[in-house]
Amino acid sequence: MTDAAPRMTLVLGGARSGKSAYAEALIESCPAPWLYLATAQAWDDEMRVRIGEHRARRPAGWHTLDVPTALPEAVAAANRPVLVDCLTLWLTNLLLAEADLEAATEALARACAGAPGPLVLVGNEVGLGIVPDNALARRFRDAAGRLHQRLAGQADRVILTVAGLPLTVKPSADNPGNLR
Repeated sequence: MTDAAPRMTLVLGGARSGKSAYAEALIESCPAPWLYLATAQAWDDEMRVRIGEHRARRPAGWHTLDVPTALPEAVAAANRPVLVDCLTLWLTNLLLAEADLEAATEALARACAGAPGPLVLVGNEVGLGIVPDNALARRFRDAAGRLHQRLAGQADRVILTVAGLPLTVKPSADNPGNLR
């Protein structure tokens, strides 16, 4: 990103598609310090390893804040380039807490609209597979789709990552091509 960087970018992709690394590179092209709003919770050893790998690959200049559910508040309070990783883990945390997903989505959308930017949001695209076989999984898939649609509508740019390749879905006015 440069001085003309989009204020808000949404990066979507499947598991291990390269979306987080791509989003980190976008934010790192802005002046440090950078804020990493992490929504993952380490419920087991495997997740602790994943979180450790994410943290280890980031250079100095990053400040990480764990916000498993308080994401709208953290986005609203941010005063530097922000990376949110990841929206769908945040949604999972809210679902498990039996929170009002519509109200939470609205609160996050408001916080993003007021954020000075640059703001890069990462989410898992979960709607490309088969229809889940249980009500909870269908509720999650539908809520993720609605959340992504809402944020994509207000984002200046939307990127879909596939096999490590970024594809521009919604180009920014400053960068109409398929470029960072």
